[in-house]
Amino acid sequence: MTTFTMKFQFPEQLTPAQARSTFYWTPHDTGSFTTRLRPRLGLFGPVKPANADLVRLAVLVYAADRSVARRANGASWSRRDLHLDVPVTEPAPWQATQARWEALLGFLSGDSWSLAFRRARLPAEPVSPYRYPGAERVVLLSGGADSAVGALLSQHELGSRRQLLFSHVGATNIAPLQRDIATRITALTGAADLPHQQLRFSRNSKQPGGHPFPDERSTRTRSLLFLALGLALASIEEIDLHIPENGFASLNLPLSADQRGSVSTRTTHPYFLDELSQVAAASEAHAPVTNPLAAMTKGEMFTRTGELIGAHAASEFLSSTHSCGHTGHRSHGYPVMSHCGVCFGCLLRRASFSASGITDRTTYLNETGDPNLAVYLRNNSMETALRGFLTRGVRPADLLSLTLPEHYPLAAAKALIERGTHELETLIR
Repeated sequence: MTTFTMKFQFPEQLTPAQARSTFYWTPHDTGSFTTRLRPRLGLFGPVKPANADLVRLAVLVYAADRSVARRANGASWSRRDLHLDVPVTEPAPWQATQARWEALLGFLSGDSWSLAFRRARLPAEPVSPYRYPGAERVVLLSGGADSAVGALLSQHELGSRRQLLFSHVGATNIAPLQRDIATRITALTGAADLPHQQLRFSRNSKQPGGHPFPDERSTRTRSLLFLALGLALASIEEIDLHIPENGFASLNLPLSADQRGSVSTRTTHPYFLDELSQVAAASEAHAPVTNPLAAMTKGEMFTRTGELIGAHAASEFLSSTHSCGHTGHRSHGYPVMSHCGVCFGCLLRRASFSASGITDRTTYLNETGDPNLAVYLRNNSMETALRGFLTRGVRPADLLSLTLPEHYPLAAAKALIERGTHELETLIR
């Protein structure tokens, strides 16, 4: 078992054991993270204390996930045993929900988690005035097509009323794209006031003093931090949080009979969002989380966008988003924000353009004909797995493995999956 904790003051001398097991989130830029945000979240405004606790839990989960390699004995998805010592303001409600948090984190990442909650001794920090009064909801804007469509449809629904777009910035190259999408939504909807809050938060590659962290790149828990930060903002005026994601990908259908949770992250899975809302509320945090696109395929989302703003504008808007799950093409001389064209995110994107009839203006690396990319693209391609998935079809055992919440009818999930697989078949035959 690997154990981690979080502290708020950097020691005068950091031992190797402390460097391996402790993340330092200090009031100054001397710790383990790159961010302007401090442990009390005063930058956001008067955040509800339990929501600041939730952010600290999510930061610790994310940092631990990044710092323990999965690749053991040749298995790239080995199950890890992780223990976290989590600082919170009032331990009692968190201790009462401990088992549920452990199970939820296991569902999200596929690991075994154990948690201990202790009373935090937090450093003082200034609390900024809240800058977005009157916003009716917070919408997470990642830079992907789904979040962009969700934010567009949400603003169209609100009309002249206000929403707040919130973006987590892990790598700085995504930040300009997020700002561009927010600007496009403002222009397309005629919104008089569409605030967009971006926040960079990433674990450093090294501890202060030079001790390097291991770097596991498969992090399935990063979006939990995105959700927790969004809920912290939403807690100030107790408004809802929207995390838009197409329902087909959210169901996380297995690509083969012996795989589970292999299509995409489980962060927007209906069970995960339901349980997160319930267990966070039981821990006294503000936690109404909704996926407004849960009943739609990605192709249906693209079609709805075309109906709303016109096919040409939809083509430009959707093509400006980013869906690729890989960044390794930068080592081959291509910008990190390029689209490989062969990962699951790219294949689903291409199929959605095809199914909706909207012109795809995206440049995909697999269409460049560059022979230097052949091995890279072949090693990262999901096309063979998807072709096998489509050939064998969805089996009853696949549906039974979905872990749906009680209110989600299996028939509705089956119908959604059938529509989603039909869209994939327009690209992969």
